[in-house]
Formats: sequence, structure tokens, C-alpha cells
Amino acid sequence: MDIKEQDVKVFSSKVNEIKDEIGKAIIGQKDVVEQVLIAILCEGNVLLEGVPGLGKTQLVKTIGKVLSLDFSRIQFTPDLMPADVVGTNIIAHDEDGASKFIFQKGPIFSNIVLADEINRATPKTQSAMLEAMQEKTVTVGSNTYNLDKPFFVLATQNPIEMEGTYPLPEAQMDRFLFKLDVKFPNASELADIVNITTVKGDIKLSKVTTGKEIVDMANIAKEIPIAKPVMEYAMNLILFTHPENQVSPDITKRYVRFGSSPRGAQAIIKAARVKALMEGRYNVSFDDIAYAAYPVLRHRIILNFEAVSDNITSDFIIEELIKELEKK
Repeated sequence: MDIKEQDVKVFSSKVNEIKDEIGKAIIGQKDVVEQVLIAILCEGNVLLEGVPGLGKTQLVKTIGKVLSLDFSRIQFTPDLMPADVVGTNIIAHDEDGASKFIFQKGPIFSNIVLADEINRATPKTQSAMLEAMQEKTVTVGSNTYNLDKPFFVLATQNPIEMEGTYPLPEAQMDRFLFKLDVKFPNASELADIVNITTVKGDIKLSKVTTGKEIVDMANIAKEIPIAKPVMEYAMNLILFTHPENQVSPDITKRYVRFGSSPRGAQAIIKAARVKALMEGRYNVSFDDIAYAAYPVLRHRIILNFEAVSDNITSDFIIEELIKELEKK
């Protein structure tokens, strides 16, 4: 695919149009909205973490309406079973009265799947999402079913300190392109939220784009070139997250237990390409890599006990690693 200057302008304009429409229903959270859109255009999954009531579910519903995509919501609870997510084979009778098995699809068969409070389900049910999130397929019995494109899982979770939660295993966390922290709104945003939810009726949202257009935009992003120094910068950042790496900074060796997987390297490049296009640029910059580093690596850096006891966060580690890279 040969990308023209016009393609870049159209891409940037369309993203701004989507953000403006989402902004009619979502107050504040501009960074979260932008990063969710980046993940969608990377064909990736997103984990939204924050205390209840911050509008995580409303954000995902709004995105589904604006992007004109099929939307399904799965409320994860301790008694939810894998078949409640992916579907199951049921016995049906044909016109002759003979019995046969037919597959009844579960709510995972949609374009946007909201996995609400995903860490309130048991690990067995959480793992039912793994194949869909990575391969975009669902296997039930001996049959494998392809999911329609585009397909994204946008999951919400409560902070793990809250009662009745099951931490997601590292393998599943790694299948989320981004992990985003949804912050509490400031006083002005809080007042706007109260006004929009207690005074006005339902907000009318326009459908700005289609599933096919989202897929086309994602394909355009894959074609954006990356200069060799920028690629090396990104790969060195990933290597710096590994404590066993001899060239890793001291902060990594002191506080990090496990570093990022190769999926982290893939994700950071994908996200940087989309970020460049959103800003109307045909080239990926060092700043694009640094911007993508936080949502990409936040859940892929596993901290050790010393980091927890010293109140060191993954974001702090990422910030320090970027500073170390800039010295070189």
C-alpha cells in the first residue's frame, strides 16, 4: 500500500472527528480517550483500571456508538462460567424430530466486547478470553470459529486492593495492548459530569465511522516507516526493563522482577505509528515511542517486593528508563 499525504490528513481528521463526538458524552479523560482510540487502531485490547463510578463502562459504550460497531457487554461475576462468555453447543431438533448439536454463540461474538469488572470472575472464566484476545478465534469442542473484524476487548477492572477480586495472570495481562489508569475527575470536570447526568436527557451521538473504515485505517498505520535510530531507541527501552540484562540501569536491577515480553516491543511500535498519524505526521519520532511506553509497559513490568515496600510504581520505572535512554 502506497500512503499518500492525503491519506495522512484524512486519518488525522477522522480521529479528531471521533474524539469530538466522544467528548459530547465523556467529560474530561482526554488522554484515556485518545489512548483507547490508538489501541483500537492498532487492533489491540485495552484494560481500564479505576475505582467504580469513574465512567469506564460509559466510555466503552460511547465508543461503540460513535464507531458504529456491534457492541456486547459481559458483566464478570464469581459465578460466571466460560460457556457464558464464548457460547456452548446445545441440542436442537430439526423438522424430522431428529436431535443434533448446534452452536449457540456467546457475547464474545461482537466487534467491541466490554468485559466489565473482569477481575471479579474466577481465573477459569478469565482464561476463556485468551484465545479471542490473541488469535481472534473461539474454539468450542472440535470447532474453531473466526470472530468478525474489527474485534476488540475493552476490559475494566477494579484496583486489586478491593475486596472480591482475582488478579489477572501475567499471560492474560500481556494480551492487553494498553493498560490505562482512569483518574478521578477534578472539581470542574466533576461539576460538568453531575450537570450532564442529572439535568440533561440522553445525549444524541452521531455514528462517525464504520468497522470497514477502522480496519482500513489500521492497515494504513502498519505502513508508516520507522527510522533505524527510532527503532533502536524502542528496542533498547524494552531491553532496559529486564534486570538480567547487563546494560540495564541500576533501578531495573533493584526493583524489577520480570521485564517486558516481545509483545511489548510489537505494541510500542504499533502505538507509535498510530500516534504519529493522529498528529498528521508520516514519520515516527522518539517522543511517540516515549508516549506509547507508559500504557504499553505499565502492566508488562513486574515489580519485586522491594519496589512494593518502597512505593515504587511501574510508571516511575518507565520514566527513569526514558531518562537513561536520553543520556545515551
